[in-house]
Amino acid sequence: MAFWRRNTHIEKERHVKANARDYNDKFSYADNRIKTSKYNIFTFLPINLFEQFQRVANAYFLVLLILQVIPEISSLSWFTTIVPLVLVLVITAVKDATDDYFRHKSDQQVNNRQSQVLIRGSLQNEKWMNVRVGDIIRLENNQFVAADILLLCSSEPYGLCYIETAELDGETNLKVRQALTVTSDLKDITKLMDFDGEVICEPPNNKLDKFTGTLYWRDNKYPLDNEKMLLRGCVLRNTEWCFGMVIFAGLQTKLMQNCGRTTFKRTSIDKLMNTLVLWIFAFLICMGVILAIGNTIWVSWIGRNFQVFLPGEEFQSNAVFSGFLTFWSYIIILNTVVPISLYVSVEVLRLGHSYFINWDQKMFCRQTNTAAEARTTTLNEELGQVEFIFSDKTGTLTQNIMVFSKCSINGQTYGDVYNEFDEKVEITEKTACVDFSFNPLCDKAFKFYDGSLIEAIKLEDLAVQEFFRLLALCHTVMPEEKSEGHLVYLAQSPDEGALVTAARNFGFVFRARTPETITLCEMGRAVTYQLLAILDFNNVRKRMSVIVRNPQGQIKLYCKGADTIIFDRLDPSSEALMYTTSEHLNEFAGEGLRTLALAYKDLDEDDFEVWMKKLLFASTVIENREDQLAVLYEEIEQGLKLLGATAIEDKLQEGVPETIACLNLADIKIWVLTGDKLETAMNIGYSCNMLRDDMNEVFVISGHTLLEVQQQLRSAKEHILGLSRVSSVGDVEKTDMFADDSVFEEAIIAEYALVINGHSLAHALEPQLEHILLDLACLCKTVICCRVTPLQKAQVVELVKRHKRAVTLAIGDGANDVSMIKTAHIGVGISGQEGMQAVLASDYSFAQFRYLQRLLLVHGRWSYFRMCNFLCYFFYKNFAFTLVHFWYGFFCGFSAQIGLDKHYWTAVNHLFIWGSLTVYFAILFAMQSNGIFGIFPSNFPFVGTARNCLSEKSVWLVILLTTVVCVVPGLVVSFLRVDLFPTLTDKVRHLQQSRKKEGPQEQNLRRVRRTSSRRSAYAFSHQQGYGELITSGKNMKMSTVSSAGSPGRTPHSSTWIENMLKRKNEQVYFKTI
Repeated sequence: MAFWRRNTHIEKERHVKANARDYNDKFSYADNRIKTSKYNIFTFLPINLFEQFQRVANAYFLVLLILQVIPEISSLSWFTTIVPLVLVLVITAVKDATDDYFRHKSDQQVNNRQSQVLIRGSLQNEKWMNVRVGDIIRLENNQFVAADILLLCSSEPYGLCYIETAELDGETNLKVRQALTVTSDLKDITKLMDFDGEVICEPPNNKLDKFTGTLYWRDNKYPLDNEKMLLRGCVLRNTEWCFGMVIFAGLQTKLMQNCGRTTFKRTSIDKLMNTLVLWIFAFLICMGVILAIGNTIWVSWIGRNFQVFLPGEEFQSNAVFSGFLTFWSYIIILNTVVPISLYVSVEVLRLGHSYFINWDQKMFCRQTNTAAEARTTTLNEELGQVEFIFSDKTGTLTQNIMVFSKCSINGQTYGDVYNEFDEKVEITEKTACVDFSFNPLCDKAFKFYDGSLIEAIKLEDLAVQEFFRLLALCHTVMPEEKSEGHLVYLAQSPDEGALVTAARNFGFVFRARTPETITLCEMGRAVTYQLLAILDFNNVRKRMSVIVRNPQGQIKLYCKGADTIIFDRLDPSSEALMYTTSEHLNEFAGEGLRTLALAYKDLDEDDFEVWMKKLLFASTVIENREDQLAVLYEEIEQGLKLLGATAIEDKLQEGVPETIACLNLADIKIWVLTGDKLETAMNIGYSCNMLRDDMNEVFVISGHTLLEVQQQLRSAKEHILGLSRVSSVGDVEKTDMFADDSVFEEAIIAEYALVINGHSLAHALEPQLEHILLDLACLCKTVICCRVTPLQKAQVVELVKRHKRAVTLAIGDGANDVSMIKTAHIGVGISGQEGMQAVLASDYSFAQFRYLQRLLLVHGRWSYFRMCNFLCYFFYKNFAFTLVHFWYGFFCGFSAQIGLDKHYWTAVNHLFIWGSLTVYFAILFAMQSNGIFGIFPSNFPFVGTARNCLSEKSVWLVILLTTVVCVVPGLVVSFLRVDLFPTLTDKVRHLQQSRKKEGPQEQNLRRVRRTSSRRSAYAFSHQQGYGELITSGKNMKMSTVSSAGSPGRTPHSSTWIENMLKRKNEQVYFKTI
């Protein structure tokens, strides 16, 4: 563990001085080394053994092994316990060590990455783990950022640089960062060495979108925010180089602060087995106590009579102590009621299930040549009990590929294909694409099927040209021309990339950008526009505008945004076109397409100059800057003229809507947790059929304060529950009571959806609101959380785990999903476009979301079904085998003898284990068809059947009746057999007991003279004599010892011999009659 974690001092603010390692070392900041592994070479053995002995059974067998070493109480060899116990411990330890080895290898690979650090006047290559807080490092294009750094300067003008944040928020689009003006000129090594600024900022935290600090340099203060920071995990793009000052390093970086800890995951079956083992152990104690009491009574009443010819040790003459030893002996003998082979067999079964998943051809993706992989063997049956699925959006539900599909320009729609009868034709792979060969700069991968739009372009339709000119100008895309004519667009969102690519193919090619200009190639002719202002997009404005001056000197404002926002700001002259375009937008939305409205405005030179002065003033204001800018934006974005609308298809992965529908039929709730914008998330929700127009209500929670969020949550809850108010304490308690009742939840027929953004979610996860959030979410059929951080994803999963006690599954494909995947009971990684971080942290991995249906409904259900049946049969087999020894104790004087031969014992176990597995799987594969659970998903899952059955009275009644039915016949037969079918021994014993009742005087029988010839009574006695007893010397030894040591016992020995002779003569007498 890092030193900073052991430090009891809580950091309230951070002081970092550039190029001053000695100064920064005083604060004991963390170095840049990361550690995700659990063990090292010294701690592996003790920690791993401690974890393994947390299993009740392992601890139980360790105690049993200790008891078997004591010869006075053990009739079994300790070898029978230590070998399987050591085998289980070693196999588990090897598996854990292998997993941790790969974590060490990954850590080492990251820690040994090279970075250029400015040390003693020159750039030196240093390993990442040697980078320290306060160092100035150089980053190059396409290089990962080594730590959280303050951007000082870059190769781009004005200190700009572009980064990709896929590992932080899952978005592959580019984001812009800009250095302070005073540091943007520090491009020389000498100037950077002389830089001695000090940064005072917030302490390490997990907020990816927030940074607050101040730079003190040359007696001036400069405010710092998140736009000046490059976070660890980002990749520098489209920027040749940049320099930055390390603020947070290693485990204190925001990326590592958002990473969840690796936890040991146990299934509900494991927990149930631990509980059952405790109960069975208690049952074992009861059996041991019963047999120990029986031994005490037997030794007191009968056993003493056998000590003459079956002598024991001195301490065994004490009946109570003998019972005590017998108790422990039976604990050892009866330990098979919970054999260690149970856990071995369970692990073997799980391993087989894992191979079934790995070998499943229906979960193999041929496009990427990727097979499904069970990366753990301990969670297979848990797949059959999943109730909540938490899914990322980008790259998980979607391919993260946007396609320009349709558009409406000046009241005319483009994008549909019609046949010769003027009937709309469905577009397939065989449909002919539009030929873009007239444009040498076109994107070869772009496909469009409506040739009428090309004809309009070639006819120089002004509205169509202005439409695509707007798409080529109004964006924040960065172009990268790798070779002549080979353009690559780096966009902040896939939507923008798709729109700019569409404009490119239709003849309006975006070629280059500077902070002041935008260069287009319009129908083969280069045109440069002066960029005067960018009115950027945000969640409140829901639109973006640019103000440019064209080569003719005209100033134009181009605007694109949500149709409802644009329509409110249109000039009255566009009213008729607005109604037509609105109908087209409804058609597009009905097809699940993402829509934007486009408009423009001609600006007067003088009016623009006045407005620009207001804008410059508002940009320098410290207080309420955003509000003042919003007012100015609103002022100029009025009186717009409508051009048309675009419709973009966000391509879902294959089979996503069908998979979600099937999982919903299985009563599994699916929550989408994404870092995307609210509108984007909702559009995907509609595309996946998670959101539908026929839903009763879609609640959008977007409050900025705790009170606003609380009010919105309660209002939504009121609406669903049909209550008039939730104001008083009693009403709140009543509402919570109803919401917690699962029966009431199921009784709600209406369908609702909940959409909540990241700022509101942060307040909703507070302790005073989390219960209302959870209740409301569980009452809704669909839940979508947008603009969430990786930590918030994990917090939502933890909230459901903690309060609903349901099995959760998290699925994602990016580094921003790792925390969520680690927190959930089951983590699934998709090997997609965003690297392998999610896969490496997951329990299961495959290539596409649709395979989740088969993983849960087939493999999960089968694994749970097999495991439950196996455990029931296994416990039945062990109880049947163990109770034989328990029952045998009543016939062997409770002497703790083994009723079955040890070789037979082992053979029976092997026969039952391997034979039952073979027969079981043979019958199972014959009875279970491959696709039946996909056809009837409503039969899935048997959620918690194994545990829930224990709360049913009928189950315990069946157990009791079964026990009685099994035991009573044996008892009845044992008692009645003596009377109905007595053996010779039973007859003699009965005769002896009857003579004792008659009394001593009746035993003196009258002697009768024999009339027959003399015969040898010994020869015809038909009974074994006492030769073996005499030759053994036991009776002689007893007599000698008795006569020598205790003379008082001689008469007793004589009496015993005389009684034996009398019984001998009596037997001879009866046989001669």
